[in-house]
Amino acid sequence: MVDRLFADAGLAALYDPMNPSDQRADYGFYLPLVMAAPSVLDVGCGTGSLLRLARQAGHDGQLCGVDPAVGMLEQARAHTGIEWILGDVGSVGPDRMFDLVVMAGHAFQVYVRDDELRTALATIRSVLADGGRFAFETRNPLARAWEDWTPDRSVEAVDDDGRLVRMVREVEMPVTGDTASFSHTFTGPGRTRPRISRSTLRFLGADALSSFLSDAGLVIEEQYGDWDRSPLTGASPEIITIARSA
Repeated sequence: MVDRLFADAGLAALYDPMNPSDQRADYGFYLPLVMAAPSVLDVGCGTGSLLRLARQAGHDGQLCGVDPAVGMLEQARAHTGIEWILGDVGSVGPDRMFDLVVMAGHAFQVYVRDDELRTALATIRSVLADGGRFAFETRNPLARAWEDWTPDRSVEAVDDDGRLVRMVREVEMPVTGDTASFSHTFTGPGRTRPRISRSTLRFLGADALSSFLSDAGLVIEEQYGDWDRSPLTGASPEIITIARSA
């Protein structure tokens, strides 16, 4: 599940070039978990790159990805041998059970309201098999990552027509509470006008996160502050969590 700006097919095709799998530290953390689990549900799977890597690495069990963005699922469905579902975690069905549920790419942060977060966590809890685990990450609010989302830090990729596309992210200031709103602007040769999309993410602190998980019947098993499994501190960039059913 990625920002809504990648929902249409044209922009969705840019997601993987702008976020290459071999440069993603989170995949180095999640892939061994996926490989060790007989059945895996990737919530907010985007283009499906994590599950594709697992299949290519020899995973022969059940792999299922779900995402609400039509454009992203179009990219994912180009790859067979994996089940792709359009929708949210509730679209998977009440009778499905998984040994691992994963949310990569900070997909957890799209749940900006308490009610939608509680619903998502309850549904994730309901599809976990006995002994199943839920692995995900959210940015540590104490690290204030949004302060680095400035226009001078652009990302570039080449689209399907061979044209260079530049993406610039800019935060709407001031940031108040635990949410941050920001815009993405896409420009490049051959584009008559910029494409602009706006998104909002929630930055939950460790204590609030623990409370939401507990209310959903999930217990934190492991928690780290970065992809090298270093301890969570106030300076850590991430809150990386592996939880089990209570």
